[in-house]
Amino acid sequence: MAALGYVIGGARGAGDKLLAAVAERLGAEGWPLAGVVQINTDRASGADCDMDLRVLGRSERIRISQNLGSGSRGCRLDPEGLQTAVGLVETTMTPVPRLLIVNKFGKAEIEGSGFRALIGDALAQDIPVLLGLKPLNLPGFEEFAQGLAEALPGDLETMLDWCRAQAAAEI
Repeated sequence: MAALGYVIGGARGAGDKLLAAVAERLGAEGWPLAGVVQINTDRASGADCDMDLRVLGRSERIRISQNLGSGSRGCRLDPEGLQTAVGLVETTMTPVPRLLIVNKFGKAEIEGSGFRALIGDALAQDIPVLLGLKPLNLPGFEEFAQGLAEALPGDLETMLDWCRAQAAAEI
């Protein structure tokens, strides 16, 4: 079975930037990648940012956040946007990529939707998976991973070394 690595982001957006940097560096090295990285855009109001997913291997950027208003406390994730992104990533899985990057294993994945099935399919095909995780989602992720996931430090070079080691193990 392929490797499953995750990083827990520190400050707001740090994990997203780190995964985007991994994708950028490996893409520049010619790696065929699949997955998504998150791009956060601050709003002029200083409130919550807009969240978009850039689909690796394609040109699309998909908005996954909803503007619920200034007083809202509910989940801003747009489930339709997320499912659109999942469908687009599925089209990049052939030919087989060297690595699947998923911006976040979140509430949707814990509940059985989002990228959950795609992550499982990639692992079953021996495609290493690298993803981001918030601390509050760690218990749900651990239940999914069943002890097979490896926590990675939030350091670009260490994460790149992990990716390269996984890809070398698959050859």
